[in-house]
Amino acid sequence: MDKHNSQSGVINEQRRQFLGGSVGIGLVGAGLAAGLMSAPAAATGAARKDDRMANYSADQLERVKLDLVPPPMVPKHDQIATGKPKVVEVKLVIEEKQVELENGTKAWVCAFNGSVPGPLIVCHQHDFVELTLVNPASNNLAHNIDLHSATGALGGGELTLVSPGQEVTFRFKATKAGTFVYHCAPGGAMIPWHVAMGMHGAIMVLPRDGLKDAQGNPLHYDKAYYVGEADFYIPKDANGKYKEFKTVMDSMQDVMDVMKTLTPSHVVFNGAVGALTGKNAMTAKVGESVLFVHSQANRDTRPHIIGGHGDYVWAAGSFTDAPQTNLETWMVAGGSAAAALYNFRQPGLYAYVNHNLIEAIMKGAAAHIKVEGEWDDNLMVQVKKPGAITA
Repeated sequence: MDKHNSQSGVINEQRRQFLGGSVGIGLVGAGLAAGLMSAPAAATGAARKDDRMANYSADQLERVKLDLVPPPMVPKHDQIATGKPKVVEVKLVIEEKQVELENGTKAWVCAFNGSVPGPLIVCHQHDFVELTLVNPASNNLAHNIDLHSATGALGGGELTLVSPGQEVTFRFKATKAGTFVYHCAPGGAMIPWHVAMGMHGAIMVLPRDGLKDAQGNPLHYDKAYYVGEADFYIPKDANGKYKEFKTVMDSMQDVMDVMKTLTPSHVVFNGAVGALTGKNAMTAKVGESVLFVHSQANRDTRPHIIGGHGDYVWAAGSFTDAPQTNLETWMVAGGSAAAALYNFRQPGLYAYVNHNLIEAIMKGAAAHIKVEGEWDDNLMVQVKKPGAITA
């Protein structure tokens, strides 16, 4: 079988599974059409009558383009929305490529806009997100996107399945405020495989009047970072060395065999071991409040700032709920994203880790934050230097 026929066979199998194969997902054409016709009316009817911002249709609103940036950076945005909602235009281009996880160990990834994780999308509640998904002809696989912030049609997955050489555009209303995962979900076993190849990201839907504490007081952040945690499953050869594959299709079966063990070879932040350390470390200054958005599309995780805390934490991702306060570590469920706000009080190097320290230290789930400023002895001081033990 030549490469073209092999590729076509894989894509056809992806479509078969997505349209009602091994995972039991079936689409009824008339039902889907009816759902599409009734969705705007249903959304309007469910909106609170006193919330006029929820009642605009997309054709009444200004259109703006969101300039996406590679993580951990976050697109420029207003923390408090002004005026009417907007139609936020977003473009994601899928890139199938090989990356280095650490010290020559390589993995095939399917990357939204070339990065693992994909870029953070930012909008406000009641905005519309109009997303164009591009699958270049140079790719081998069919792809789509499921956004946990979207309502209906498998989070957009039903409306966005594209083969190599195709693009598709769809629009959804951001009805819920919070942080949410997005990922590829083309059907059947292709869903976990694509996610395990780094095909995931997050979207932050801010409340229109900004973040607030439990008493309704406004919360502000001076900067924001996006940390996307990913688990990789790299096979080993008979000599115990990590395998390298020439094409993404060559890697599929062996990677899936390792995935079935539920034991990742690597657990990393932002696509590689050490991706957020050294010259790529996050930065802050004493007195700055920093918002950290943390996602994990596949497995539970537990972010922790060594030497710091979560002053305000939306661990379940919902900005509608009051944040928890003063946490040492917070749990992020697999398939979700969380947000934590911390005001740095001391200078120095902070480690931002998954506090399963085996995964942090031995598998790669660790980052650094370099903080500049003046040391405060009232918060911490070395009372006595190391020396000989005295009676």
